[in-house]
Amino acid sequence: MLTIVGAVFLAWLILVLFFAPHIPYHTEEPVDVASDYFVRLIEASCQTTFVGGNTIEILTNGPEFYPAMLDAIRGARETVNMEVYMFRRGKAADRFIDALAGRARAGVRVTVVVDAIGSLGQFQHVVRPLREAGCRVERYQHMTWYRLARLNNRTHRELLIVDGEVAFVGGAGIADWWIEPKKDEPIWRDMAARIEGPIVAYIQGIAAENWLECRGEILTGPDTYKALTPKGSSGAFAVKSSPADRATVSRVLFQTLIEGARHRVRLGTPYFLPDRAFRQALMRAVGRGVEMTIVVPGRYTDQHLVRLASRRSYGRLLRAGVRIFEYQPGMTHLKACIVDDLWSVIGSTNCDNRSFEHNDEVNVAIRDEEVAARITRDLEADMAKSVEITLARWQRRPMWEKLVGSVAWILERQQ
Repeated sequence: MLTIVGAVFLAWLILVLFFAPHIPYHTEEPVDVASDYFVRLIEASCQTTFVGGNTIEILTNGPEFYPAMLDAIRGARETVNMEVYMFRRGKAADRFIDALAGRARAGVRVTVVVDAIGSLGQFQHVVRPLREAGCRVERYQHMTWYRLARLNNRTHRELLIVDGEVAFVGGAGIADWWIEPKKDEPIWRDMAARIEGPIVAYIQGIAAENWLECRGEILTGPDTYKALTPKGSSGAFAVKSSPADRATVSRVLFQTLIEGARHRVRLGTPYFLPDRAFRQALMRAVGRGVEMTIVVPGRYTDQHLVRLASRRSYGRLLRAGVRIFEYQPGMTHLKACIVDDLWSVIGSTNCDNRSFEHNDEVNVAIRDEEVAARITRDLEADMAKSVEITLARWQRRPMWEKLVGSVAWILERQQ
């Protein structure tokens, strides 16, 4: 009897995880992303607020954004709030542990949320020394019997907020491959944004959300949410995303931007596994005359099966006119989207089902032509170091790849 029950449960689990019907996302009617109405639409549909008066600095690669983050931590006077998916032992982790522990010993309130799966096996090296120094550290969704139903929900957010005044948002966790070569591979390609201005208070609120879930504590101290004065001219949304019946606001944000594009979309993503509805949105955009460019990893990737599953779907996109570039120097972990040289999205969301349906994610959507131009320069530099995958080149991929890709499609539902 128990064997039969177990078999039924396993079959149900496989159906739920891999064969749940996809949501046929589409927009009711075209929306101009340059219009004031588009701002109101995103405010309502993504449950966020458009905030002006921000300064946003784009930092390229770990040797640029790690020192900026560490400098901010070391200069903290009141609070440090950090949320990270991956915190892996090594030189980078040691630097952050030293900086965070040093501020905690100096009386700064330090709160850290690490994902229990993304940082699995790191407790002794990472969590213990932080707690011993007085940092308050919680693991997100650690494995207990009453959390099994939410085991697939991870926090993929990468956030750092210091003194409620400066925030860092991006896609990089804490690991050595962002600062030094690994064997014959160079450091990972990535990007982060350093932000000052009124939007920081909203980003602070996003970090407080999972702290509340982990610890039950509502952050209410007057040093948490500052009345921030304008620091610059960039307008932005802080967009948080958590699973809600498989429909998340990060998916709404990306889908609406793609559907509303009129001229040009540039997308960088380390894991490109768009579902059918997102692929159709990309192809519809090209059909409207939009120039569509996507930069993804080449042979250097930390997820080879994901890359094979991704390459399986290139055919229809290439035939429709989507241009796909595979980055050659090393692993690219960059997550950025630029639409019509006006809107930029930078954050933790990958173009895959895991980010769109299962993870807690965070993005900053910025309306600023200068910021868009800055990120575009980086993406164009990446394209120059990439191989463009033409339809003819894609069709000549080896037979073994075609065979593996024919079964790797199952990753589209989970990765």
